[in-house]
Amino acid sequence: MALAHRSYGTTRVVSPRGRLDHDNCDAFQHDLADHLDACARQGAALVLDMSGLEYVSSAGLRCLMIAARQAAARQGRVVAAAPQPVVAEILQISRFNLVLPVYSTTREALAAVSPDALDAFDRG
Repeated sequence: MALAHRSYGTTRVVSPRGRLDHDNCDAFQHDLADHLDACARQGAALVLDMSGLEYVSSAGLRCLMIAARQAAARQGRVVAAAPQPVVAEILQISRFNLVLPVYSTTREALAAVSPDALDAFDRG
């Protein structure tokens, strides 16, 4: 799974694509760790843009839980944004939205974590 990313100020938006499941969970965690490290060094939040995720399995939820814990251990923050309806339902049914804040859009997520990031996003 490739993780595209963009930075808005110091806030990083990471965009996984496809499915997050047992087959790619380890690669996802490995790749995401680099982004978490960069955010921790800058004291910035990480936004997971889930608009490209088609499905998240229980193994994928575990990966997201680990990412949230890794960020918290570094005094960081991870939030989710723009999940497709199926993924949003999975997050809600599993009550995962209580562990990881979920926002309807990337813009809303950026507004929640950093006014500077929101300004950078709005400027394009």
